Amino acid sequence: MRLQKATRCALYAVLELASEPDRQMSANEIAEKYGISTNHLAKVLRNLGREGLVEAVRGAGGGYRFAGNPKRTTLLDVIRLFETVETVSSGEREPGDETPEGKALSQVIEEIEATERATLNSISLATMLKLVGRHGAA
Repeated sequence: MRLQKATRCALYAVLELASEPDRQMSANEIAEKYGISTNHLAKVLRNLGREGLVEAVRGAGGGYRFAGNPKRTTLLDVIRLFETVETVSSGEREPGDETPEGKALSQVIEEIEATERATLNSISLATMLKLVGRHGAA
């Protein structure tokens, strides 16, 4: 699975903010850490704000902070805000799809996509933060 740039920015931002939920961080701080455009990240943060995952704090020392529940928010929840997560069967029909080989191939691809969605839906931000901690300690 290849994620769009906005999706990766969103995942980095929510993980960064959820790691210290009482701390406010500027878009610039987050962008610098991950080597991404501050302007692009600001747009992503606005989208996350509209969905209630982050909140903007104005004024001196302002920035963003995580507003969701890291134990209940999954990777799939964030990904769906920026990408369409659909099965191959919901797309346009391709030549050969109606052949036995095409049907078999579609079945295999649908199973892979279902496993991918189930996996992303089973991994919470809290679980990701534990994984990040393990990689940081290594």
